[in-house]
Amino acid sequence: MSPSPKELPVLPAHAPAYWAEACKHLVKKDRVMRRLIPQFSAEALQTRGDPFITLARSIVGQQVSVKSAASIWKRFSALPAEMTPAQVLLLKVDDMRAAGLSARKVDYLVDLALHFAQGRLHVQEWAQMDDESIIAELTTIRGIGRWTAEMFLIFYLLRPNVLPLDDVGLLKGISQSYFSGDPVSRSDAREVAEAWKPWCTVATWYIWRSLDPQPVAY
Repeated sequence: MSPSPKELPVLPAHAPAYWAEACKHLVKKDRVMRRLIPQFSAEALQTRGDPFITLARSIVGQQVSVKSAASIWKRFSALPAEMTPAQVLLLKVDDMRAAGLSARKVDYLVDLALHFAQGRLHVQEWAQMDDESIIAELTTIRGIGRWTAEMFLIFYLLRPNVLPLDDVGLLKGISQSYFSGDPVSRSDAREVAEAWKPWCTVATWYIWRSLDPQPVAY
């Protein structure tokens, strides 16, 4: 049975334009989504609105806890007068290391800033480019792999049908919600997500939300 209109989410103003349509599709097609979506009706995916900051935050957050990433970002973001590529390139390596960044992440952030500052990225064309073309471009930056590029598609470009199969949280959530906690392979996750298309981003967001008391954001 599908939820009544009263059970469908009343979305916040920042929700992507497609969110309501996606929710209607998901509650019809998927039993887990039918349960999850009404639980988080006051929330939705939200963009931070700045491509450089989104990517920089994702680099800072690699392989550390959410709490550690927030602490390091707070110290790092206090260093430049403004968090822009040009300002980051003016920072001293020692100051960046003192903020808690590893030598490798300093290199990654500098390379990211250079790509933006030197116009190596087609920033103005991303809205017209398909997902795979954007992933291919972003992964030319040191420290950015497919997972980070997919987070960018989700959290900056708000692309509706991204399925980040390398995401530990997604696999954990699918395991808990669909397989009674049994281990889940990428193939299992892909099979579950067949019912989510063309709104894999939205379903992924609700799976993340089922695991975390705070909405995921990059």
